[in-house]
Amino acid sequence: MKIAITSDGQKLDSQVDLRFGRAKGFIIYNLEDDSFEFVDNIQNLNAAQGAGIQAAQNVINQGVEAVITGHCGPKAFNLLTSEKVKIFVGAEGTVQEAVQKFKNNELQKADSADVEGHW
Repeated sequence: MKIAITSDGQKLDSQVDLRFGRAKGFIIYNLEDDSFEFVDNIQNLNAAQGAGIQAAQNVINQGVEAVITGHCGPKAFNLLTSEKVKIFVGAEGTVQEAVQKFKNNELQKADSADVEGHW
């Protein structure tokens, strides 16, 4: 299973980026072999609109089954859930800590967006 974690850097000790659509990038983590890669989100950092939708499409294209982030807006939430991607909000600390919390079932699964668009 692959998961995407919003990240402000390219390593597991990078901090979880609290924003989904305007995150610096995503760590795509493979739970089967503990491998990971960084996918940047630079095209959305200063987007006037559509950042959440573009970011969601980026992680969907990576074949992830879950997203871990601080917060997720309505458009990204709707696109991700329409593709059966689970969303976990409230993450903080390092990417590695977020992965461990996911493995331990300690993260909060989102039932709806938790921030307004353009957050």
